[in-house]
Amino acid sequence: MPDSPDAPAPAREPATAPPAVDHRSDQPPVRRTAATRTRLLLVAVLVPLGLAALLGMVLTWPGEPQPTNGELVDVEVEYPTARVTGTSVESCEGTSEDRLADGSVPAQVECLRVFATVTSGSEKGRDIELWATATLQPEDVREGAGLVVQRYPATETDGELWAWHDFERTVPLGTLALVFAVVTVLVAGMRGLRALIGLVLAFAVIGTYILPGLVAGEDPLLIGLCGSTVIMIAVLYLAHGFSERTSTALLGTLAGLGLTAALGVLGARAAHLSGVTSEDSYRLAGLLGDQGATALRGLFLCGVVLAGLGVLNDVTITQASAVWELRATSPDADRGELFSHAMRIGRDHIASTVYTIAFAYTGAALPVLLLLEIYHLPLGQTLTSGAFAEEIVRTLVGSIALVLAIPLTTALAVLVVTASPPPRHALDGHRGHSHVHAH
Repeated sequence: MPDSPDAPAPAREPATAPPAVDHRSDQPPVRRTAATRTRLLLVAVLVPLGLAALLGMVLTWPGEPQPTNGELVDVEVEYPTARVTGTSVESCEGTSEDRLADGSVPAQVECLRVFATVTSGSEKGRDIELWATATLQPEDVREGAGLVVQRYPATETDGELWAWHDFERTVPLGTLALVFAVVTVLVAGMRGLRALIGLVLAFAVIGTYILPGLVAGEDPLLIGLCGSTVIMIAVLYLAHGFSERTSTALLGTLAGLGLTAALGVLGARAAHLSGVTSEDSYRLAGLLGDQGATALRGLFLCGVVLAGLGVLNDVTITQASAVWELRATSPDADRGELFSHAMRIGRDHIASTVYTIAFAYTGAALPVLLLLEIYHLPLGQTLTSGAFAEEIVRTLVGSIALVLAIPLTTALAVLVVTASPPPRHALDGHRGHSHVHAH
């Protein structure tokens, strides 16, 4: 007979929840041991390198600077700021700055007299007059423009002298730096803020250790390697956090720096680079006295190491991140597949970065290249001259180290990431995907 409406419903079997899956148990003990061993190996390599760099900094920390060759004249001079109140164009005697294309110096030229009011220092509020540099026109020095001027106090033989030094650029440069910082933080968040802090620390190392060490006569290549290593450790971990990915990128970066230094030494010797190629380097060599030529050769090598910092950091962190992301999306891929896929990204990065280095040098050397065009100098002979040879060696050494650092970092990242279990979300996604295909 049919059940009555008042009859109680039959009891249901309680629903049984699926057992929780501990993904960590899916990995055999051997796999977990390999991951631990890989982490310990990274620590065993990076910690001694970092300690060696710190010890090198302590041992080469700059003391008293070496005495110069006596070419500097100790003259009391002040550098106050001033505000332009007006200008006038007048005729004055020509100087070497007014030299014409044929090499002659005209007897009379038009000069720009600047009237200004001092806005800082002991002479604040005083009205002064001075001559602007030869290349400036009245429209370049408008009323209200900020200047930095030189004041030479009166002596027993000479009267007080005011001279042009430069434009005052604190406000525009500070504003541009602030915009850069704000944009970086807005786009990259806390990671961008940490990167900016790392940049400040990097320049602190350069300003307090590398530059004073070079002036004090310490070994330039050693200073460059120690300072660069400490900078990279601080910058990478601060910006990207402590992880296997960051440690792998750091190891690739340090290997690239070592390769850059070695290639720089070989390139400088093979090309017979002395480091004395410009008016400023000649003046610096003269101030350093007998050690000038030796110091400038080392200075070139230190510059090669520092020039490779930013680009190496860029490519190594990119390659390490690429390997980790590929591992997350393809947890079953073997080492060969991971390396092959990551190197596709690396090859694109190599091509674009090589262009970046070449065009950056071309832009910086544009005035010199323009002189070559005007003077019709032989291209081959010019490119192998001292000044160009230094830049060519610096560019090629950095590019070779960059190109080799990409496969090296990729291989290290593949070895490290495959020694650890795949991320849990990667396992979940992969198993769910397989389950759908099974049905």
